[in-house]
Amino acid sequence: MIPMAAELKLKRVYEKTEVTDGERILVDRFWPRGIRRSSANIDIWMKGVAPSNELRKWFSHEQSRWEGFKKRYNKELENNKAFEKLIKFIKDNDTVTLLYSTKDTKHNNAVVLLEAIKKRLKEAENK
Repeated sequence: MIPMAAELKLKRVYEKTEVTDGERILVDRFWPRGIRRSSANIDIWMKGVAPSNELRKWFSHEQSRWEGFKKRYNKELENNKAFEKLIKFIKDNDTVTLLYSTKDTKHNNAVVLLEAIKKRLKEAENK
């Protein structure tokens, strides 16, 4: 059985950093506006797990496209080496916080990514 991370969290990158965040991973394709890299408190920037530019532009945070976005993004993650690297990183750490910059806390790539991570970890656990 593969141990799952003690805790996986989602958080806007603009929210206050807390000790309980654990390892902080930015999962957006672009660096967030108004945040200096030197003071960002981001441990890793994994832009390779973010949706492709084409998918990101198509979605354009239109809630009517949410279900289509989820399906397409999950398809992109199937053969994504950065996603595999993220899964390994999560397995090696107790607490991981996925950071994103969009204002919409319910309809963004980090939400889909978290679901995909949990699904993958559960599949690995059941093997």
